[in-house]
Amino acid sequence: MRDPVLFAIPFFLLLLILEWAAARKLEHLDSGRPAPGGYQHRDAWASISMGPVSVATTAAWKSLALVGYAALYAYVAPWQLPATAWYTWVIALAGVDLLYYLYHRMAHRVRLVWATHQAHHSSRYFNFATALRQKWNNSGEILMWIPLPLLGVPPWMVFASFSVSLIYQFWVHTERIDRLPRPIEFLFNTPSHHRVHHGMDAPYLDKNYGGILIIWDRLLGTFQPETFRPHYGLTTQVDTFNIWTLQTHEYAAIARDVAAATRWRDRLGYLLGPPGWSPLPERRDAAMLPGEC
Repeated sequence: MRDPVLFAIPFFLLLLILEWAAARKLEHLDSGRPAPGGYQHRDAWASISMGPVSVATTAAWKSLALVGYAALYAYVAPWQLPATAWYTWVIALAGVDLLYYLYHRMAHRVRLVWATHQAHHSSRYFNFATALRQKWNNSGEILMWIPLPLLGVPPWMVFASFSVSLIYQFWVHTERIDRLPRPIEFLFNTPSHHRVHHGMDAPYLDKNYGGILIIWDRLLGTFQPETFRPHYGLTTQVDTFNIWTLQTHEYAAIARDVAAATRWRDRLGYLLGPPGWSPLPERRDAAMLPGEC
């Protein structure tokens, strides 16, 4: 249960400081937009403040999941894969990465799950501080990993593999790195690919969900190359730096919409439909009554 992310924190902070120093050195105006890799004090502090809370809440969710995973691994899985075998690590890492892609895609298409994830997209800046702007509710991912202990992957390896994924994804949150050599861009998630994912521009919405590998997006039709510098943030921006509000405002919006709905299908739509879903207006009969115009 020693999370590798904890050992990576000093390197996260070092890279953050280096990027911040470079941004200050190269700071300039770009049509009123932040300079590439730029920092805004309150925005960056909000992102950084979310990081430690995320580490703590993730540890709590993992502790809760450990009991269930251990039971599945010990009593339900048809076999137990050896932790010392190289192929077990391949299955664990590739499995976590594929399941992360599927969960991440669902998080952008199901509003109730989006509520857990949207805080990560709420910054109008894209830098290493944004990488620390993580969600506090990992319940969806905990459920998504269930196939792995069922396949006989030791629970601790599931958690370790997800930590490897989180560590990898830190470095892709930057505008200071341009495109990399083509073989790397073809196989792996890179800063260029992830800038697209954080873009609020129409061509970039709901694209590039990959964690470590980008091949899932290429295979499943959600890949989009970077063709222009994105505008970052939510399509409806949240003008606050309060980290509690950033984490919870979408839950509150869902509650208001569900409470105002008069039909169960509309309530389900607000919960399980995509972000921005609303019921269609009632269709009138094609035949109009006498006197109507």
